[in-house]
Amino acid sequence: MKKSFHRSSQGGFTLVEMAVVLVIIGLILGAVMIGKDVQRNAEYAKIKQKFIDQWVVAYNAHVQRTGVVPGDDQTAPQLMVNGANFAGPSGGNMVGVAPPAAICRGAAGPNMGRGMEATAGFDLRELMQRAGVRMPPGRAEGSEDRYVYLDSNGNPQEIQVCFQWNTPQTGSNAGNVMVITGLTPDLARSLDQMIDGQADECKGSFRREGANCMAQTGQPGAEWNRDNRTHIQAANNSARGRDEDQVVTVIAHYKMNQ
Repeated sequence: MKKSFHRSSQGGFTLVEMAVVLVIIGLILGAVMIGKDVQRNAEYAKIKQKFIDQWVVAYNAHVQRTGVVPGDDQTAPQLMVNGANFAGPSGGNMVGVAPPAAICRGAAGPNMGRGMEATAGFDLRELMQRAGVRMPPGRAEGSEDRYVYLDSNGNPQEIQVCFQWNTPQTGSNAGNVMVITGLTPDLARSLDQMIDGQADECKGSFRREGANCMAQTGQPGAEWNRDNRTHIQAANNSARGRDEDQVVTVIAHYKMNQ
């Protein structure tokens, strides 16, 4: 009796087929990464247009309706934010004087160099409402000065807006400024690029609080301090780039036009 043996044929991927699959996987991964960047850039543009720009509009509307900047004295204006609580000399050389506290909502922004005015009636939201000024939606009703977004690691961060007056020769812009806390370095650079046309912490109307900009006179510029690899607990700009880290934040001063 004759036994018949059937040879089973097993198909496999050829080198060409494997190469095509790898190319497709690479294209998909590339599209995902590009998509994340596009989405983040769109969120940054939204933050500027729907929050920062709208607070500039609200500030200017307050000046238009009351004749003074927020917190200034309408009967004896000092032309400065919170000028009603300014104890320094009126007019003349203001260099070296103690500036008034900032005008905020509820509390000063995290790590701000100046505290909030605690006198009753000098809350940012109350001042805007008293003047009949419509504020941007912000985080929610009652928190119009806040905005929540995700940093490059996907962790939540909160922007907060205050206003204050800076003495002459302040490197981060003299005069009345919007103080913006909770900015990741990536977001700060993006806003600076959109506002000033270049990401430079010492040039233009958008600068970093604490930057030594007076030493940059005549220099080509200064890169924004820190980067997205630095975690929020780092005390010395240490960069480790872990995905679970909450990215460090910086504070910006945005110079107002009045």
